[in-house]
Amino acid sequence: MKKLILILALLCFSIVSHAQTVEEIIDQYLENTGGAAEWAKLSSVKMEGNISVQGMEIPIEIVQTKEGKMYMKFQLQGQEIVQQAFDGTEAWGVNFMTMKAEKSDGETTENMKREMGDFPDPFLNLKSKGYKAELLGKETVEGTECYKVKLTKKPLLVDGAEEENISFYFFDSENFVPIMVEKEMKVGPAKGMTSQTLMSDYQEVNGLYFPFAIMEKAKGAPQGQAISITEVILNPTLDPAAFVYKD
Repeated sequence: MKKLILILALLCFSIVSHAQTVEEIIDQYLENTGGAAEWAKLSSVKMEGNISVQGMEIPIEIVQTKEGKMYMKFQLQGQEIVQQAFDGTEAWGVNFMTMKAEKSDGETTENMKREMGDFPDPFLNLKSKGYKAELLGKETVEGTECYKVKLTKKPLLVDGAEEENISFYFFDSENFVPIMVEKEMKVGPAKGMTSQTLMSDYQEVNGLYFPFAIMEKAKGAPQGQAISITEVILNPTLDPAAFVYKD
């Protein structure tokens, strides 16, 4: 009887240990959201939705491409404003004080170049990108048991010096999708604070799953900036000029 109990205990330990490997968590995540092979076929994604700011619903559009190009723009009082854009070489955005387009500083541009490989997902082929994932254990996020995974990417430049580029992903232990990402802010007024991105309402788009509800906030803050996605378009027809800086 004691021998049987020992065998069962070892079997259970083996199953639990296997289920908690970071490789399996990542593989299950990619599989549950459409499959690694299908994610790898993506050349670009366009998301349309609304961002809630001080009681207003502001239309927003976000585009990312396999080449690392991106832009995020919104409509405000009938005017289209590009908050951030990157054409693969130059980063730029509209200065809200002057309402004119300005090139980003060299450090911002270099950091965007270093993260060009994130599309469509940083966990896709992460080893070939030089990224590293570590399982730190389990934590509960808003009542949901999660696997906490530390993702280390290429170092970022901060005031001319390289610093670690680390994010913490919290994967729902039942569905294996990330419901929160935490990251320390390295620059700007929020430097030193931890940002949280909460994701929910995953929906299927042509076989792939995306979060349609996103909340950006500082850790410990009761509220943040809510983004509601209304449409996700895979491999849309894009105007190359939309990414390029214009005087």
